[in-house]
Amino acid sequence: MSGAHPADPVAEAFEAHRARLTAVAYRVLGSHADADDAVQEAWLRLSRQDADAIDNLGGRLTTVVGRISLDLLRSGRTRPTVPLDDRLPELTVTLDDGPAPEEVVALGDSVGLALLTVLDSLRPDERLAFVLHDVFAVPFAEIGIILGKSADATKMLASRARGKVQDAQRPASAGRQRREVVQAFLAAARDGQFERLLQVLHPEVKFTVHTPDGTFVTLGATEVATRARVAGSAARGHAATVDGLPGVISWSEDGIPLSLLAFIVAAGRITEIIAVTDPARLALINLPDPV
Repeated sequence: MSGAHPADPVAEAFEAHRARLTAVAYRVLGSHADADDAVQEAWLRLSRQDADAIDNLGGRLTTVVGRISLDLLRSGRTRPTVPLDDRLPELTVTLDDGPAPEEVVALGDSVGLALLTVLDSLRPDERLAFVLHDVFAVPFAEIGIILGKSADATKMLASRARGKVQDAQRPASAGRQRREVVQAFLAAARDGQFERLLQVLHPEVKFTVHTPDGTFVTLGATEVATRARVAGSAARGHAATVDGLPGVISWSEDGIPLSLLAFIVAAGRITEIIAVTDPARLALINLPDPV
């Protein structure tokens, strides 16, 4: 963009809408790096067009970013390991004392780990329709142009996606039930109850551990259960809420954070565990004071 003429209306529109375009791409893709790539690609495409032929530059930019993001999702070229790395410093961690933390992340203000996990389970067209309409109020007709579908078909996609998001994020009683599942897992891990661990773990559970030596992923209930001692040691930690998810935080005797765990629970079973034991990563997260 350095070579753009200062009076270039396309460049001016791009700069005026850059923050919104980046927000759109991030919420669709779940990765800051991928979002930046999508916005840059949108600029390259728009800079080659005649501005006089574009009636609504802001709308066109949103359409272009949406189409690029959709192509990335459909092609599988997004970077699956980047979103969590991006999110870790932004996690909201609160201790489960006093007033119950808010279960649902405000879509217009942030994209929490819980919501991004739900979005990851949506089909690309569902995800785009939901984000553009429910978060950014883009009309269904305009979203339909990106998807190659009618406004009615796009509305149905967004509605289906909205139902999946709502099912995953409510009600408060579901939050208590998820916490009970996590507590059962931690107790079984602490006591070495292998069969009980298998009962609360989804067969395809994913366990991601961020350590000083790198990030390690374990898949499958049997494999995760055998490694549950890592999480079991956190059973002596303090219950916390990590971006709306049930979690556990533990400190050393001198108050230094040792580990942070977040659990994703669906239908009474743990489907994903995210653990952070890397002191450098923990230092980047705004953690509560030890109790």
